[in-house]
Amino acid sequence: MAASHTGVTQSVDAMDTLDDSLLSLEKLDRTSPEMWPEQSVSEFVSLHSSAAYALQQPWTRGLDPDDINLLHQFGSLTASGLIAEVKKLHDVAYQLGLEEAKEMTRGKYLNILTRRRR
Repeated sequence: MAASHTGVTQSVDAMDTLDDSLLSLEKLDRTSPEMWPEQSVSEFVSLHSSAAYALQQPWTRGLDPDDINLLHQFGSLTASGLIAEVKKLHDVAYQLGLEEAKEMTRGKYLNILTRRRR
């Protein structure tokens, strides 16, 4: 029993040492209202609102509003919903590939794709 009591004492000492090493002596500055007066916060929010912010992004240069709305819809999906959308896109791409292969074979048999000799 004495051995288990010594082990408990050592683990308690180790926890105290760990707690002391995690203790932060940093003093937080509570002057936030002077640094961010109410007017500048509202200006900051208006400058970085979602609509204005989205138009400033470099990846939105070639996108129309419908594309941006679609991106927002994809962004609001859950992980499983997003996976389902990716699977749908994969299936559509696969079907397009099959159709393209069929049309290329058809063009080959009809000699549409051969060069004409002049």
